[in-house]
Amino acid sequence: MPGTTVLLDVGESAIEAELSIPTADLAEASGIDVDTRPQLSADASAGLASYLREHMRPATPDGVPWTVEIGDMRLDYADRSVTGSYRELVVHATLTPPAGADMRRFVLGYDAVVHKVVTHIALVSVRQDWGAGRVDAGNEAGQVGVVRIDAESLTVPPLSVDLTDGSAWRGFAGMVVLGVHHILEGTDHLLFLFTLLLPAVLRARAGRWYPDNDWRRAVRHILAVTIAFTVGHSVALVVSALSRLEIPARPVETLIAATILVGGAHAVRPLFPGREAVVAGTFGLVHGMAFSFTLAELKLSTGQLALSVLGFNLGIEAVQLLLVALALPPLLVLATTRAQPVLRVGGSLLVIIAALGWAFDRLGVANPIARAADLGGTMILPTVVAAAVVAAGALAARALRRRPRRLEPLGPPVEGLVASQSAANPGR
Repeated sequence: MPGTTVLLDVGESAIEAELSIPTADLAEASGIDVDTRPQLSADASAGLASYLREHMRPATPDGVPWTVEIGDMRLDYADRSVTGSYRELVVHATLTPPAGADMRRFVLGYDAVVHKVVTHIALVSVRQDWGAGRVDAGNEAGQVGVVRIDAESLTVPPLSVDLTDGSAWRGFAGMVVLGVHHILEGTDHLLFLFTLLLPAVLRARAGRWYPDNDWRRAVRHILAVTIAFTVGHSVALVVSALSRLEIPARPVETLIAATILVGGAHAVRPLFPGREAVVAGTFGLVHGMAFSFTLAELKLSTGQLALSVLGFNLGIEAVQLLLVALALPPLLVLATTRAQPVLRVGGSLLVIIAALGWAFDRLGVANPIARAADLGGTMILPTVVAAAVVAAGALAARALRRRPRRLEPLGPPVEGLVASQSAANPGR
């Protein structure tokens, strides 16, 4: 049977709840015709808000009630794999504890719908809790309990919620993991960085790229580009996140696509040779603003946000440095091969096409190129790892071929031969 889901987002001073309630059961329990209406009227919304406040009663363990504020509500369609498709009411509520109360231990008295429809249940889960390290909204929510009628007493017992295992350390660690996932899933950020690294093993002359055998210069170039990009996006992330700037997402995401387009074109023909680090740092500011969108969605306090910025950035940098280290051997191996121009130009053209697809998509023009580019991002890490393993083997084989062979003596040492001859001919 369709049931209610209650998702809790635990903040520092309040808990945001999202309730999804099947409209057929809600109409039967509340007496408000919400199941057949195409949309909610003002009277129906007010009546439903009053009904939910009456049947949602969070309190401290010793019975002091919390404040419940009912916010936005909308009609939607649920599509559950088990129960099929049905209509539901999605409601947002804010649960605020009394001053001085422990917000991580409370009793949730909830019997909406259940008090009338005895077969109905409500699944209560924590979707987001910074203190517990649960910061990725894409992960499955952690269930804390089920609200159902007691068959013997025919009452609905309250649900005890205990979240006291949270800590600042778990929140920080959760943000590091979120940063790792974010950069691995951020195909656009990785492609921009790699397009600026491609010319590291090349030199520009007369508007064209030519191979360069100086691996020390290549390493310095890669380090300079990586550090500049890190500084650029770190500065923008810290400023935009801690100042809580309201930055529109669409222009920033479109600018990111433009940076990838420029990087891809530069890998084909040198546009700013020798200044890749400056460009990486400047364009990194745009990428850093995009990173801050993830933190803004968490709605953290200032203290939590400061730790989150540090942890999130550490996760991003750890993966970024790992991928750069893995990309270095393939770049060095390909630098002087005939395949280098073909792979570089071919790969850059694919990046340019992906950037154009993303740009149009973020301007509101959906296209299959953007979707394909997003799906292709899952192959970046396996591809880089495989290329690094092959390149490391090639470099090792090259080093062995260049090692001078040790000549073994064909007979006894010269000194021993002279001594033996003197002994045999003492008069000579």
